[in-house]
Amino acid sequence: MSAHANTYVPKSRVAKWFESRLPLVGLVHSSFVAFPVPRNLNYFWTFGAILIAMLMSQIVTGIWLAMHYDPSAANAFNSVEHIMRDVNYGWLLRYMHANGASMFFVAVYIHMFRALYYGSYKAPREILYILGVIIYLLMMATAFLGYTLPWGQMSFWGATVITSILGAIPIVGETIQSLLWGGYSVGSPTLNRFFSLHYLLPFMILGVVVLHVWALHVTGQNNPAGIPIKSSKDAVPFTPYATVKDVFATVVFGIFFAYWIFYQPNYLGHADNYVPANAAVTPAHIVPEWYFLPFYAILRAVPDKLGGVILMFSAVIILAFAPWLDTSRVRSSNYRPIYRQFFWLFVVVTVLLGWLGSKPPEGGYVIAARLCTAYYFLHFLVVMPLVGLFETPDRVPDSILESVTGPGKQVSGAGIPAGAAAAPQTKG
Repeated sequence: MSAHANTYVPKSRVAKWFESRLPLVGLVHSSFVAFPVPRNLNYFWTFGAILIAMLMSQIVTGIWLAMHYDPSAANAFNSVEHIMRDVNYGWLLRYMHANGASMFFVAVYIHMFRALYYGSYKAPREILYILGVIIYLLMMATAFLGYTLPWGQMSFWGATVITSILGAIPIVGETIQSLLWGGYSVGSPTLNRFFSLHYLLPFMILGVVVLHVWALHVTGQNNPAGIPIKSSKDAVPFTPYATVKDVFATVVFGIFFAYWIFYQPNYLGHADNYVPANAAVTPAHIVPEWYFLPFYAILRAVPDKLGGVILMFSAVIILAFAPWLDTSRVRSSNYRPIYRQFFWLFVVVTVLLGWLGSKPPEGGYVIAARLCTAYYFLHFLVVMPLVGLFETPDRVPDSILESVTGPGKQVSGAGIPAGAAAAPQTKG
């Protein structure tokens, strides 16, 4: 998994025998113990560990819930009520899983905005970044499928609306729609398909996460200064320096997660989902979960159905092209005074799109959604290329050490051992 030198030396005869045949301990040691990380990493770099913890929580609670869930239109709603009322600690498992999806997206959005701000998508980390976008797409698919499983009013009508828009895709749209439905409308076959896919996709996410971590250890970590490790003084061993920070941040995030589980378990859900699905009664206002709202606003901002579908999917896919749309030779926005303002405007616009997605598609809400949608795409297609060409960046430190201590100052304390390999030196 790591492209760095393995400094692990087994001491016992059994360990030497095992390491010569399957160097698993050496792999873990080189990747998560001796692996050199920049000494200037801040707490935004702990969200990778938080996301792994949340993924494992979702998989474990999901497997347990699946043991008691009945994926049929007739019994799905009642099986969820059975989990909540009759299964030992079923209420806790369900609240952990339902709120865990929201916490997963809170962490992933912070992780993504951090990557965009500090330029973590630039060479040589393009594949690492694209794998992250793939994980995000798989997360969105998994979350949507999971939202339909309680088979309440909002679950049913959310599934109906989202699967119906797929029919607008030329040539293959109706085929995809009928395969998902398993019939001529959303019903029991649809629920069976969604349950199967919802159970499968987290393990696909786990597989891509392994590739993501592998790619990270090949290229080395980015850092707030956006400059490569050049000497042993620029880096510290992953353990204990990064692991202690990761564990602390994960515990703090876990406390935040626990607040939603025990004090506001239903706040992020929708009241209509506690009413059994009824195809004859349409809710007054159909909305997806909060983490889909920016893209839902983009979908509704376009009067043409096909155009809305194209823009909605393009809003996610365009993220993968950031490494080639950004023309600046400086990674970190800390040293890009003009682009930094546009970045924060982009964050505000994205949050505003989320708010507009929760409002009725009428009047000023639609106009505001169209303006925000326009800027969302202009940020990638116009701002990134042009600002990178014409902006005069601030002076970038010559080394990570200088970014921490200031010019001409020395540092005392642990660095990576002299014999350990530093992260690959790359330009940009």
